[in-house]
Amino acid sequence: MEYFQNTHRTLLESTHPTFRRELQKTIDWSDRLICIKGIRGVGKTTFLLDYLKQKYPNDNSVLYVNLNNFYFTQRTIISFADEFVKRGGKILLLDQIQKYQNWSKELRQCYERLPGLKIIFTSSPVLRITEDNPDLKGIVKVNHLEGLSFREYLNYSTQNNFPVYSLTDVLNHHVEIAGEIVSKVRPLAYFGEYLKMGIYPYFIDNPNFYSNRLLKHINLALEIDVPYINQIELKYLPKLRKLLHIIASETPFSPNVSKLAADIKTSRATVMNYLRYLKNARLIQLLYANGGENELKKPDKVYMQNTNLLYAIAPENTEKENLRHTFFYNQVGYVKPINSSVNGNFLVNQTWNFIVGGHKTEPGKGQYAAADMIETGSKNKIPLWLFGFLY
Repeated sequence: MEYFQNTHRTLLESTHPTFRRELQKTIDWSDRLICIKGIRGVGKTTFLLDYLKQKYPNDNSVLYVNLNNFYFTQRTIISFADEFVKRGGKILLLDQIQKYQNWSKELRQCYERLPGLKIIFTSSPVLRITEDNPDLKGIVKVNHLEGLSFREYLNYSTQNNFPVYSLTDVLNHHVEIAGEIVSKVRPLAYFGEYLKMGIYPYFIDNPNFYSNRLLKHINLALEIDVPYINQIELKYLPKLRKLLHIIASETPFSPNVSKLAADIKTSRATVMNYLRYLKNARLIQLLYANGGENELKKPDKVYMQNTNLLYAIAPENTEKENLRHTFFYNQVGYVKPINSSVNGNFLVNQTWNFIVGGHKTEPGKGQYAAADMIETGSKNKIPLWLFGFLY
């Protein structure tokens, strides 16, 4: 216990730069069991440490523990938590819960046996926390830590403090909102760099190695998280990697499942499973028509999850239309459901039809236009960059 307490203090005393993520404001921290899911490299550990620095800088009743430690090959979580509570512990932060074999059962035991203890834990996005999981269903609140929004990146880069705007605010008041932002900073001066290397927070440390670190985390997700959690034999990993590269090289596209199956030498059913695994790993996005997502149904289109992944995996496929559509889907899809549209590129929240394009893009009847390379818009024509202010 003393070892982990010393590690906890050392981490909090670190001068490593952090910044507060918007998710901190939206989580109900009064819940007793809180999960933070996110892809490798998105900043889950930093998120926990920043929360501790903000709320509990010198509190011995709070403890951060990384389950990657070999100590937990012999010590159970429930036993450790019980000792922690007896020593006056109240809040336990467990990083990388997927590293522990019986995580689900023992979190349930902690919840039932230690009513005075709050547990906050992180996990891979692939891990099924509540789906088909009777241990935790109904007692854990799951939150997703996504990559930085353009707003978060701009605030960090310019030392501003621009607020979040709702989609309704953007639709109805975008001229005033954009005008206020542009009066303080030129957002388009930062937009291109954000699309390339601004979504994952390790640009703070060393931007020169950004792509290398991103590729490392992508491969770790493919080599460890996806196979381990979905019980895929490692001999099939090259097929999964090849499929991801095909998607990155061709996205956005309407998938021909039979052709994809032939390209990676597997069955159509396996391709559909692989698409779902890559989506759950936060590596791709699947766009469906009205009526919602159906795991057995072929998606209308496939996109990369964000533009940084596109630059890292298939930099030859980073033409402007692809970047614009991927950015819009990524940022707006975080706050509202998105479907394909017969009256535009995207149907948002079953309500608004959007066409996404360059500065000459004009909305048609019943449409909104998200136009790139404009600082301010007019009527139903809205600057594309402003959709990065939704979280």
